[in-house]
Amino acid sequence: MNNRWKPNVTVAAVIERDFDGVRKFLLVEEETRDGLKLNNPAGHLDPGESPAQGCTRETLEETAFHFTPTALVGIYFSRFERAQAGQAESLDITYLRFAFSGELGEHVAGQPLDEGIVRSVWLSADEIRACADMHRSPLLLTCIEDYLAGSRYPLELITTDTSVLLLNK
Repeated sequence: MNNRWKPNVTVAAVIERDFDGVRKFLLVEEETRDGLKLNNPAGHLDPGESPAQGCTRETLEETAFHFTPTALVGIYFSRFERAQAGQAESLDITYLRFAFSGELGEHVAGQPLDEGIVRSVWLSADEIRACADMHRSPLLLTCIEDYLAGSRYPLELITTDTSVLLLNK
């Protein structure tokens, strides 16, 4: 029996834009089994891609914006537990999140968004803090607060061996 622990690897984008002197962040509003929630553009890392490549892909899929990571904001661990209907044991998942900041590119008009994504929204840090009950994960605000505190690390901190990238070939 294999009891090897395997955290789910996710990537997230922390994207800021100035709207007439007000700093706002790009979030997604998505349908979850717990109702409508907010999150950073984020998702699971796919086989054959580096964390930065996964973040670029997820941002496009969830917001229809091109995004180029330029810095690592942080690496985060979180654990999620939820009761499962008809099951004695709860669902217990650990996430390992790589959060990036970077350059927002062009919007792709007409691009369909990932299933469950209702829309993308721009909110200020204060607006995000005020709606914590709508956050899909506590990491949403943690990543933004770290970004606001100036947390930026070079992308070279993450090494993706070519053997990983060859999975797509």
